[in-house]
Amino acid sequence: MDTVFKVLPDTEGDAHNEVLPEHGDLIIAYLEQLGVEYVFGIPGGAIEPLYNALARSERRAGPRSITARHETGAAFMADGYASNTGKLGVCCATTGPGATNLLTGVASAFENKVPLLVITAQTALSTFGRGAFQESSCTGINIVALFDNCTHYSTLVSHPAQLESKLASAIMKAFEAMGPVHLSIPLDVMRAPYLLPVPRFNLPHLLHKPALLDVDAVNQLYWELLAAKRPVFLLGEEAGGAADLISTLALMINARIVTTPHGKGLISAYHPSFSGILGFSGHDEARRVLFSPEVDRIFVVGANLSEWASNGWDPFLFNQRLIHVESSAANLRRTPMAAMHIKGTLETIFEKILSRYKRDAMESPRVVPDRLHHAAKSGEDGPVRNFSLDQEQNYCSNATPIKPQRLMRELPRIFPPNTRYLADTGASFSWAIHYLHAYDRRFSGRRDYRGGWFRATLEFASMGWAIGSAIGAAFARPDDPIVCITGDGSMLMSGQEITVAVEHQLTVIFVVLNDSAYGMVKHGQRMTRAEQIGAFLPKVDFAAFARAMGVTAHVIESPQDLLHLDTRYICAQRGPTLLDVRIDPDEAPPIGMRTNTLKQAI
Repeated sequence: MDTVFKVLPDTEGDAHNEVLPEHGDLIIAYLEQLGVEYVFGIPGGAIEPLYNALARSERRAGPRSITARHETGAAFMADGYASNTGKLGVCCATTGPGATNLLTGVASAFENKVPLLVITAQTALSTFGRGAFQESSCTGINIVALFDNCTHYSTLVSHPAQLESKLASAIMKAFEAMGPVHLSIPLDVMRAPYLLPVPRFNLPHLLHKPALLDVDAVNQLYWELLAAKRPVFLLGEEAGGAADLISTLALMINARIVTTPHGKGLISAYHPSFSGILGFSGHDEARRVLFSPEVDRIFVVGANLSEWASNGWDPFLFNQRLIHVESSAANLRRTPMAAMHIKGTLETIFEKILSRYKRDAMESPRVVPDRLHHAAKSGEDGPVRNFSLDQEQNYCSNATPIKPQRLMRELPRIFPPNTRYLADTGASFSWAIHYLHAYDRRFSGRRDYRGGWFRATLEFASMGWAIGSAIGAAFARPDDPIVCITGDGSMLMSGQEITVAVEHQLTVIFVVLNDSAYGMVKHGQRMTRAEQIGAFLPKVDFAAFARAMGVTAHVIESPQDLLHLDTRYICAQRGPTLLDVRIDPDEAPPIGMRTNTLKQAI
């Protein structure tokens, strides 16, 4: 529905005075058209017109502002919100250092293909080149140029008449390219009155994407699936919409399933066909299955085969056994040697494949092979995995201080099945990728995969990402507990964002792996026989740190401390909780693939 602009009361002056809608109100009108609920940022003088518009919007229950504590945190929050809703994430900052502080979060979203609208302010056009306070025009610190390499669209709005068309173009590009876009808007342009009664573009209509299907290619894919004697699916993060279809198909054709670290959480760890994770902090069984000479076809779906997702670009993986199925051509460029490339809407492709297989199995049993169906296994300790873990003894260890492996084992046991986990950069995501396996006995059937039950930022790998992103996820998913697994280094870097969760009473559980070190650096230095330098941190009582900010906090030193928590109460209360987990500092995370790559660099 189009938003109709009305004459607005001047809240800064006489209550009877009225002002025309400004271009800041136009921006908010388009966000409302898209169903966007929040704008994450920090106010300042140059971006004041946008915040005035947000104040007016909030009074009529439209999009509202969420004030972060640092602009990087605002970008991380917008990332978490977008990833868990499928909507546009929006973050903003004032000119100069406000804009430059956004860069790390925006770059992270760029690498992780998260659609963000990034709005930065500029001083008034008339001040360009005159040394204005925090000037960041082309004659100062050129913000448009700085954002050019970490966005898909970065432009200065140099005249009010440009704003609407550039805004629409930017938003469409954010969804087309799946990543951030940037508008730099001078103070006087954003403050200029907007005289038209309604927005001119219907963005939901323009953003509608019809399902893409190449019938001939899908037919060829179908026969490849039937002909394969030992098929394996390798799923990446972009396979989310088709993951349930593929898991059902795998059971029918006796295919194994492996995911990249980015695709963790799309398939239950206890699915009978699942063989673990390939690549960074992955599992031996996944490597054994994929690299078996008996496997004649590997169906790669929705996977960006980067260093961490491809076992360090293992040449044995990159061969003509691959059939690569993608919705984005960008991923296909990583596998030029593949026997077949298929591009289209993944959900539509596998809906067609699955329905045809079911039909042919009933009508033409001679055509469709009689495959062995896996049966779900269950033991005394719950469902059974088809893959083993490194150091299984530490996974069940009762030692104090608590082993990180045991911590990852217990988190899904003490928190409910609808919990969403985010793991921060460093040892945190290494431990979580290998050892954190949530209980999910649903082996087939449709479900919502937005955000998945597990997320980590693996390519750009920004420390502190999970802290902000968990808060954004909590705004997006207010009924689901959000668990942020982070390290003491990340907490010292970005822990102030916890106060946003306090302010808005969000159910976020911050699990801090406290070992007084940058764990991944410390253990990486040891594994590569580098100098032991710069990796150690002072001892910090993060429970006291949290309580000082109004957060409920617990110190966890042993498995018993963890198991005695009243997690039902923690998940029911309004507001965050912090667990200061004093982990065994001598336990090395499973980062061997990464350290081997570093050793080979010359």
